[in-house]
Amino acid sequence: MTRRERWFGATGRKVPEVALAGEIDLEGALVVDSADDIAALREAHAGGVPVVVRGDSVEAIRLALARPEVSCVLVEDSAFLELDLTDITYG
Repeated sequence: MTRRERWFGATGRKVPEVALAGEIDLEGALVVDSADDIAALREAHAGGVPVVVRGDSVEAIRLALARPEVSCVLVEDSAFLELDLTDITYG
């Protein structure tokens, strides 16, 4: 399975949309526990700051990746790397 990538804010680099914690350099990123604070996500994104959300369930990952401001979702369990995100999103 090919892992999809997203832009990491205005850094000019791409990162996996779902990554294991500790797998990518998060320097300068806004790291949050959920994608609930949309104003904070938008503000960071508007300033070119990468937005990273911690995900601990399929639903949390799905909701975070539904936000265009989110660069990456960090997970602790490598099983989440194998999710079929297209199927989860579109059925």
